[in-house]
Amino acid sequence: MNPTTRRWLTIALVLLAVAAAVGLGWRGYAYRQAAQQAQLAPVKDPVIELGAIDVTTAQVRELTSGLPITGALKAVHSAIVKARVPGELQGLTVREGDTVQAGQVIARVESTEYADRVRQAQQQADAAKAQVDIAQRQYDNNAALVNQGFISKTALDNSAASLATARANYRAAQAGTEVLRKSLADTVLKAPISGQISQRLAQPGERVSPEARIVEIVDLSRLELEAALSPADSVAVRVGQQALLNIEGVAQPVPATVARINPSAQAGSRSVLVYLSVTAQPGLRQGLFAQGQLATETQRALAVPLNAVRTDKPLPYVQVVDNGRIAHRTVQMGARGQVDGEQWVAVQGVTEGAQVLRGAAGVLREGTQVKLIVPAAPASAARNGVRP
Repeated sequence: MNPTTRRWLTIALVLLAVAAAVGLGWRGYAYRQAAQQAQLAPVKDPVIELGAIDVTTAQVRELTSGLPITGALKAVHSAIVKARVPGELQGLTVREGDTVQAGQVIARVESTEYADRVRQAQQQADAAKAQVDIAQRQYDNNAALVNQGFISKTALDNSAASLATARANYRAAQAGTEVLRKSLADTVLKAPISGQISQRLAQPGERVSPEARIVEIVDLSRLELEAALSPADSVAVRVGQQALLNIEGVAQPVPATVARINPSAQAGSRSVLVYLSVTAQPGLRQGLFAQGQLATETQRALAVPLNAVRTDKPLPYVQVVDNGRIAHRTVQMGARGQVDGEQWVAVQGVTEGAQVLRGAAGVLREGTQVKLIVPAAPASAARNGVRP
């Protein structure tokens, strides 16, 4: 290879090396620029989807404030059948849950001895009546003889005394007979009211004494709740006020009405007993535990569900949907009350119709973009978790 050719070959190799270096540098520069642009580019916030159960509407509602009440259901009419005379219990066939009618024979006490006593007393009364008849005839005869002058007035007085004694003995015998008849009648035990047997407290063949408890009868057609209130709370209670009770075993709240207020405070606790008449319905039983809210006052105000008010900041606030994004609005809370069984609170700081997040939606950062899948549901539907 001649020198000229070698020189041009060397120059070509140098130019290729320079071009390669420049290309690599430019590529690295382009990569760095792309990375910087990617870092500077804004990150797109995720869109949170909200359903009907997550959003409600601030609206003017009637807030019913009241007092919490608890207690056990009791039958307005109940009775305990007791033995009135001693003896062996017979004929007791009813058991718990059986239905009885007023006047129905529940059981008997063995009555042979009482029947014998009645017969004996009646015989004594009959004998006393015979003595009265004899004394009466004697008195009538003596009265005629006195008028004719055959006997003295003293003999007539003695006849009158004998007649009075015979009559007194007869009245005493009659009274004794009636007492024994009453005892014989008391051997038959009858239901004083219509209802159901709630307790059977004795067994057939058992020897019972007077006042021994045999069965308890309850009438479930009328039930009431006996609630104890503090003296301060009882001041706001009036006959006729309404309440909604949650009773164990019953799916829906049961309405009740204040029927009576005890005029005296209880000794020791100083509590005041309030009696609420409970609307009868299947499934209610004496002794079931009930709790609820007694409505004492109603007012209209702009309100939101109480669980929509957040308290994780120094001031309470609600989360509202404003132009598709979350905004935190500080609110002032006022009166609280029940709306369709849910606790609501009057607020200032939001406008009527504002879409407010319920407590179940959780806390969302201000500015978070949200999308309502469906319009905000009515209060009752959202509370029950119903999706359209």
